[in-house]
This record gives sequence, structure tokens and C-alpha cells, in this order.
Amino acid sequence: MNLEPISQIIISKNYQDVISNLKSIAPQDSRFELFIKEDSNFLVSDANEVIAKAHLASKEKVFICLGANTFSDIVQNRLLKVIEEPPKNKIFILITPLKSALLPTIKSRLPITIIKEEVQNIELNLDIKNLNLQSVYNFLQENRRLKPQEAIILMETITQEAIKSQSYNLDKSLLDTFSKVRISLDIGCPTDFALTTLLLKLLAKKIKR
Repeated sequence: MNLEPISQIIISKNYQDVISNLKSIAPQDSRFELFIKEDSNFLVSDANEVIAKAHLASKEKVFICLGANTFSDIVQNRLLKVIEEPPKNKIFILITPLKSALLPTIKSRLPITIIKEEVQNIELNLDIKNLNLQSVYNFLQENRRLKPQEAIILMETITQEAIKSQSYNLDKSLLDTFSKVRISLDIGCPTDFALTTLLLKLLAKKIKR
């Protein structure tokens, strides 16, 4: 992991590894303010606390680290001004696994560092070729609390298995659904809703033998 101690966006799901790396390269007299929401969204109240901390005077460098799976448009717009015009000695670090979840206005204000990480393997546990309503229901019950990145991996695996099985009518509407579900997960759609949409659409396109 090759980072620099500057304001930036870091695309990674390993928040603590990123912060440890930053601490190892930061000036000795600097300090860190951490606002990391690994399993929840970044709220407007969190943004307000960040802004308040940013405006506290400090002689040393202060790294303000914000981390979450998703930042709503309201939160990003709330943070925009302080990121665009940071108070003296404040360095802003935004950490998130999904680059596409950030607004263009935010991405244009900070350099982006993408951390290449190993793709996690998730066992599908679903017979795509013999898909039915009961198996879809059971699968969704078992995967109700997935993180967005895990749901994306599952969605991509389901898509690949559906194509290999040759059991579905892969027309434009189904391919569009694959694409829309992927985008919706990128922007913070509930994972159970996204997977339900994908699997029910897939089931409707099953070729009757």
C-alpha cells in the first residue's frame, strides 16, 4: 500500500489497514480524528461533527479520516465546502470501497487512490440451473445482511452462472436488469432488495423445457 500523507479519496474496503498505513507515514507531531462507519451509512450528524472538528484551531497537522460504505448526496454536499476549502493544518481522507458512490463534485476536489485488493470468494450456495421460488426465498433469507461489496461479488457470480447454464432467455431486458442492479449496489441500494430484484427477474426469464 503506497499512500501519501495528503488530502485524498482512497478506494478500499480495508479501513483499518488504510488508517494504519497513513499513521505510519504521517508527521510525528500530527494527530488523527477518525469518523469510520464500517457497517453503517455516514449520517448528516456525522458530517456536522466533522465540520465542527475541522474548524477547531490546531498547530499540528490533523488527519480527518472519513470512512463508510456509502455517503448520501446530502452528506457529500454538506461536506463539500470544508473539503474544497479546508481549514489550516487539516487533511481530509475519504475512504470508501465504491468510487461510483461519490458525487463528481467530491471526486473533482481530491486526488483518488485506488487500493488493489484480493477479490473475496463467496460460496454461492444456489443452484442457478434449477432455480425456483423456494430456492430464491431460502437464498435471500440466508443473505439478508450482506455488505454491498459482498452483494456485488454474489451478483457477478449469479450472472456468470446464469450465462453458463444456458437455462435463461438472456434478452436485453434481463441484461439491463443485471446492469441496473450492479449500479444500484454501487450507490447504496439495500442489498436484499437488489438481489431480490435480480433473482426474480432471472426466474421470470427461465426457459421452459
